[in-house]
Amino acid sequence: MIRSQVKGVGSALPRRILTNDELAAMVDTSDEWIVQRTGIKQRHIAGPDETTASLGEAAARAALDNAELTPADIDLIVLATSTPNNTFPATAVEIQHRLGMKHGFAFDIQAVCSGFVYAVSVADLHIRGGMARRVLVIGAETFSRILDWEDRTTCVLFGDGAGAIVLEATEQPGGLHDTGVLASALRSDGAHKDKLYVDGGPSTTQTVGHLRMEGKEVFKHAVGMITDVVVAALDAGGVTARDLDWFVPHQANLRIIDASARKMGIAPEKVVATVSQHGNTSAASVPLALAVAVADGRIKRGDLVMIEAMGGGFTWGAVLIRW
Repeated sequence: MIRSQVKGVGSALPRRILTNDELAAMVDTSDEWIVQRTGIKQRHIAGPDETTASLGEAAARAALDNAELTPADIDLIVLATSTPNNTFPATAVEIQHRLGMKHGFAFDIQAVCSGFVYAVSVADLHIRGGMARRVLVIGAETFSRILDWEDRTTCVLFGDGAGAIVLEATEQPGGLHDTGVLASALRSDGAHKDKLYVDGGPSTTQTVGHLRMEGKEVFKHAVGMITDVVVAALDAGGVTARDLDWFVPHQANLRIIDASARKMGIAPEKVVATVSQHGNTSAASVPLALAVAVADGRIKRGDLVMIEAMGGGFTWGAVLIRW
């Protein structure tokens, strides 16, 4: 059967680092308060010359270099983002142009923090369906553009950045030891829309709006929803949590990450956590964490990796990958 094998991974972060102490000079908060409740110590903030498209392009080029491929080798770009450069066209086509591509096709996916997980699943379907041989899957965000910097409950949580992977069609036996995407599980429930949303949009307020969140409500649902999709993906792949080499969750809150891993019996040393350095970068958080774990040698060829995320909507999902 055809599998979507990971050939390369890359990332990009804005130049500016914003620490908790700097935030404490802007709003009524403290380093101790932020670290204790979220695990976040710093985040990157995009400058005037840094956008979702520019960060996405940089991450894409890094992933292509890691895969020893060029833009000419790519058939499809799937970009997960909630902070596009423009309402339309899709920022994916801008990245396509930046890469010098005159071929193939590109589109955005909007599933907020679950976007990259959704995008990997969609790219896998295009590969297995024969519509693309190699796909750039990118998660890129500039959430600093939609934050209310006077709302201390949200502005301390989010950061900017981008991550990307290259998926390639490979013919394999069709068993547990195949490399690539082995199983996916995706969910959504619009009844929770008002718990995490942006209070603006073209069709309602004709403005961009700001991010609004009921933090306690999101936390209350997060662990159960994450467990639901991870178990579903494990079952579909014919493995258990004990078989995982690495658990790479959405980097929103260290307490959610720890509680989810504990509930599923995943050992702490198998959890990749980068939230302390990046904050919540929404759709960029999972590929950023993957890039860190690959670069430092933790994730290696043959490792069984689970990625998962939950975001506004609510949306949530998980993908099981043999690296």
